Amino acid sequence: MNISELCTREIEQFGEHVMMIYEDQELTNVEICRQARRLGSALKGLGVGKGDRVIIQMPNRTEAIICFWAVWGIGAVIVPINFMVGERETEHIYRDTDAKVIISTNKLFPVVENCRRNAPAIQHIILTDPEPPASALFFQDLVASGADTMDMEPTEDDDIAALIYTSGTTSLPKGVMLSHYALYANAKMQQDTTQYPPGLTAVGLLPLCHSYGVASLGVTTLVGGGRAVLLDTFDLEKIFGAIEKYRANSLAAVPTMYKYMLMYPHPEKFDLSSMKYWISGSSPLSLATWEGFKEKFGFEIIEGWGMTEAGANNAVNPLDGVKKVGSIGKPMKGLGMKIVDMKGNELPDNREGEIIVSGPTLMKGYWNQPEATAEALRDGWLYTGDIGYRDEDGYYFITERKKDLIIKGGENIAPRQVEEVLAGHPKVSEAAVIGIKDEIYGEDIKAFVVLKPGETATAEELIAHCVERLKRFKSPKEVAFINALPKSLDSKVLKRDLRKL
Repeated sequence: MNISELCTREIEQFGEHVMMIYEDQELTNVEICRQARRLGSALKGLGVGKGDRVIIQMPNRTEAIICFWAVWGIGAVIVPINFMVGERETEHIYRDTDAKVIISTNKLFPVVENCRRNAPAIQHIILTDPEPPASALFFQDLVASGADTMDMEPTEDDDIAALIYTSGTTSLPKGVMLSHYALYANAKMQQDTTQYPPGLTAVGLLPLCHSYGVASLGVTTLVGGGRAVLLDTFDLEKIFGAIEKYRANSLAAVPTMYKYMLMYPHPEKFDLSSMKYWISGSSPLSLATWEGFKEKFGFEIIEGWGMTEAGANNAVNPLDGVKKVGSIGKPMKGLGMKIVDMKGNELPDNREGEIIVSGPTLMKGYWNQPEATAEALRDGWLYTGDIGYRDEDGYYFITERKKDLIIKGGENIAPRQVEEVLAGHPKVSEAAVIGIKDEIYGEDIKAFVVLKPGETATAEELIAHCVERLKRFKSPKEVAFINALPKSLDSKVLKRDLRKL
């Protein structure tokens, strides 16, 4: 199947209706499909064919949605990039994918132009705003020039639809290959599990460049008849205002966002009574946040969990049933999930082990990384690296991560990426980075630094060094200077010992 078939099926079932709203401008499902066909036709005219990668690098906006359906329609592969990541990471993705086309915005053009210099495969840059630089193409010109009658490219279920880069413990992100059928299966599982009613209005707050955003497109079309209000910034006035204005029913956010909502002084200014589903994922939700939100707003947050490698959405607490705070809920219908020991043997209830999952939503593997793929995928199961247990009622709990990945405000941060930047400072001999608890972000970054003999430095100096190269978000919040890093006999840094400090 071709995942873009879902868009046309939705029109056939529900007829024409408003499907996307961005900055108060409405687009119907028919218009989105028409513009997607035209853009797809224009991309084919630029030489983009089946299996080619197209980078989509922009904030939440309707053009991103149109790009997804257009690229899928011609059998090509979307590569959504978080526009806030640094240039080193961006350049790596450009080169790693051998993408032919980048679709972005005028504001991001300087970054795009700088990063594409070392990515010779890139042939065209398309920008969504009027008056693009002479070296770029204008998005709307391409849409206007495309044909309305473009035929959808036939694709196999196993063909790659999306290449989504996710950070692990290594310095650079890995590309997760998700097939057309994996995206469809994930949408189908979500709908079968949650039983969302048709005609919902959702506030699209989480980035479309994440796997959740990509996977949610399929849910939108399967549920049908509804609309999404896209927001491109985290602004509580805009969020609550959109809920009130459009009588929204559903919103997905990360725990950090809910903590900021609790800080909002006057929620009574807005009528939020239409809201029914407040979803949370990406990192653990604290009991204090859950209880505080219910007390202040009168709603119960619904916690879920998922991995990009497993199609983004894999477990959730019941929408209308018993919610166990601190639990990721139960597996989506059709997804296998179990707890195993170090040898892969399944463990009984209430015994801690690694969470592994199986099913049609799993990735094909990591792009250009067969060894990492073989480590993650074994005998049809994805080894998640998350440690947890299943209780006697079938609810799963995550207690810790097997890997050292830091999850700050819902964003994955690779410790090694920060460590390499710190090690590049002329005064630094060695550095190690860990995640520390943070009331707002869930986790933040702490660095342990060993200086070269005779050197002196301040924490502020090293943080500024990181900000310059990684941006503020990925830079350490704290820096501690120590004489030596604790290491094992084979010279591996013992981060568990650093955590004790």
